[in-house]
Amino acid sequence: MATDKNAPAKKAGGKKGADAAATVARGEHVKGAKPRYQVKFSDSVLPELKQRHKDINPMQLPKLVKIVVNTCQGEATQNIKALEYAAAELEMITGQKPQITRAKKSIASFKLRAGMPIGAAVTLRRERMFEFYDRLVNVALPRVRDFRGISVNSFDGRGNYSLGLREQIIFPEIEADKVDKSRGLSITIVTSAKTDEAARELLGLLDMPFRK
Repeated sequence: MATDKNAPAKKAGGKKGADAAATVARGEHVKGAKPRYQVKFSDSVLPELKQRHKDINPMQLPKLVKIVVNTCQGEATQNIKALEYAAAELEMITGQKPQITRAKKSIASFKLRAGMPIGAAVTLRRERMFEFYDRLVNVALPRVRDFRGISVNSFDGRGNYSLGLREQIIFPEIEADKVDKSRGLSITIVTSAKTDEAARELLGLLDMPFRK
């Protein structure tokens, strides 16, 4: 069948394809757009650290490296659906597909065998890391019941900070009325700092609400 070469070509997918192209999914980023905490670090925090530590090479100043979010579901040994729900919620919270973690050794008293799936984890870097950090500091933590700040004693001695959350519903991506049960999360903020003091200073400048 002959075709008109002068006729305008149809867009693939029609209207649906056009709508999809105009929508940016969670975890994807418009070219040139930067999360505001990434901008805050380069425009405000880094110059402030340079001013405070003039005797240190600027390349040695601390920065965020990655954020690891994980959940462990002990009941997954009896009900694998519990782990599937937890992994789905973790993906909604972080915008990234989680990796299933497995038991490293067998524990008979817990009916746990080596290699069994018992948790899920996500490692966030670059833009996704800064976006998650923004939501954690400004949205999720203030929604914790009776929140008075987080402890300054949860550094590991190597400049990394770990934080435990009892409920996943403090994140706005989770609809409380659709949650079957509360699930805890563990969040580790990894920095390039060599000491806890340097990491605490960095996170303080990035608005981490430490308890006073």
